[in-house]
Amino acid sequence: MPVITKITQQKKDSERYNIFLDEKYAFSVDEAILVKFGLTKGMTLDDWSIDDMVYEDEIRKAFNRALHYLGFRMRSEHEVKKKLLDAGYGEAVVREAIVKLRNLGFLNDETFSEALLQTQKNASSKGPRAIRQELQKKGIGKELQAQVLESYSEDEQLQIATKLAEKAANANRAIAPAQLKQKIQNALLRKGYSFDIIKQALEGIDFDREEDEWAGITDSVGEKAWRRYSSKFSGRNLNNRVKQAMYQKGIPFDRIDAFIEKKENEEDGD
Repeated sequence: MPVITKITQQKKDSERYNIFLDEKYAFSVDEAILVKFGLTKGMTLDDWSIDDMVYEDEIRKAFNRALHYLGFRMRSEHEVKKKLLDAGYGEAVVREAIVKLRNLGFLNDETFSEALLQTQKNASSKGPRAIRQELQKKGIGKELQAQVLESYSEDEQLQIATKLAEKAANANRAIAPAQLKQKIQNALLRKGYSFDIIKQALEGIDFDREEDEWAGITDSVGEKAWRRYSSKFSGRNLNNRVKQAMYQKGIPFDRIDAFIEKKENEEDGD
């Protein structure tokens, strides 16, 4: 059987040691493995012992790699497993490293999921559907997804969705109410809120416009449509194109007709 003839500390990593068997470099191990197996100069090793040491060392390296990865932010078990597999560690080694991380409290999918919920809810104002998708992408099982999302009450969802809707409504006074409602609804859907929550949120928003606001909206939308189509169409075709464009922007028919009449009078005056 081979004999350990030399053990040297690595220069670049003081916690790792090179093992020489019969005067030739054989493998390297972490200091913890060195201590665990009691490796000393003059010790004889069989193939089984060497395999055990190398396997244990691989687990140790995977564990340390995972700790470094977890040092930036919390991760799910799925994320850590993928990271280690992508780094070239074998399935068995990764499994052992994850069990060790879990037992020591470095990995906990329930804690991770709860933290993700709070972050997505408070920092990004996301609804439960979007958060569920995030949890799913992180490899969290459906049962745990449902368990964590139970704490996201409908009252809290409505409160956050209403706040988003109010902010959008106040920032877009120059948009017709019908178009603005649709815009806000689409935004809240993308955020992951249900139609029922969105409906309730919109009911609490004041979309009424003063006469001068309506006049400004109508003229802005109408003039833009008129400039767009007047170079290509004229007469009834032009009027119909402009009417259609204004209606799609949420302008009421009576205001559309009044705008068209004003433009026709302007042209007649020319």
